[in-house]
Amino acid sequence: MKAFKFILFLLMILLIGCSIYVAVQPNHYEVIRTRTIDAPTAVIYDHVIEFKTWENWTAWIEEKPDTKITYPEQTKGVGGSYSWVDDDGLGNMKTLAATRPNNIEQSLKFDDYEPSKVTWNFEPTQDGKTNVTWTMKGDKIPFGFKLYAVFSGGFDNMIGPDFERGLEKLDSIVVESTKKHEITVNGITEYGGGFYLYKTTNAKDSNISQKMAEQYGSLMAYVTQHNIAMAGMPLTIYNEMNPEDGTVIMSNGLPVNQKIEVAEDSDISCGYMEKTKVLKTTLKGNYTYLADAWDVALKYIVDNNLVQSEEKPFEIYTNDPGEFPNPADWVTEIYIPIVENN
Repeated sequence: MKAFKFILFLLMILLIGCSIYVAVQPNHYEVIRTRTIDAPTAVIYDHVIEFKTWENWTAWIEEKPDTKITYPEQTKGVGGSYSWVDDDGLGNMKTLAATRPNNIEQSLKFDDYEPSKVTWNFEPTQDGKTNVTWTMKGDKIPFGFKLYAVFSGGFDNMIGPDFERGLEKLDSIVVESTKKHEITVNGITEYGGGFYLYKTTNAKDSNISQKMAEQYGSLMAYVTQHNIAMAGMPLTIYNEMNPEDGTVIMSNGLPVNQKIEVAEDSDISCGYMEKTKVLKTTLKGNYTYLADAWDVALKYIVDNNLVQSEEKPFEIYTNDPGEFPNPADWVTEIYIPIVENN
């Protein structure tokens, strides 16, 4: 009997000591995780700002697939929210502030406890990637949470692995979304032609994107300076294409409504494209898939006994990547002129 009382006394001392230890733990915490994702900043932002995407990449839903999620009418942007119920109780998240595409502030609340603050920061890198920083912090932590954290090795050990797993899954999903592409052979049609301002240069596979950017930058500066209205989206005419060594001679152009008189010493010229019969092929996706789209178009010509005319083939970039941050949404039309009687 004395032994039992002694053991009970020790347990009480241990319980009191444990309670005191937990009680004196800090009433605040902060957990931070960062990951570099190979995707444009705005694309990642758009995934995080929409709560309906969270069930695809958050670790706690992966760990508890029976979680019941409820979506209100607004799930995206400031004021957007969602809630859930699992075996730990009730939870809710709400977006409090956001500045696209750089940061998001959210509130995370469990049952009737004080909410925690969640922040996201998206910082673009020079090579087109994004440093993503996910932070959660809170104060006025209830005793039960502090007790659970103590036995879990602290809040960082308790929450950090879920953040790491979430960022890993977010990385995979976002990067995969940028790789989606579709190639469609639209068939034979007629291109209306018209005037265009252009610059001609040579390029190779390794620098064609840089060359195009330089060419279009110069052309845009010219039309802006001379108050010239564009009559369509940018185009590239391929004067020569050499698949063997990956080199091209190309004219990058901007359609205009009428013939423009250009100074003789200018490196910009005004050309005219006749109305012509063409095979049209459309790529929806990153420009890196253009080579595949050209292969599909050329194969269609061979398979259908079509004959290319002497007119040069060209591409038209029908939407502005600046307005469509996800490369999967970029649309390019390929036009290959063909002989009329075929």
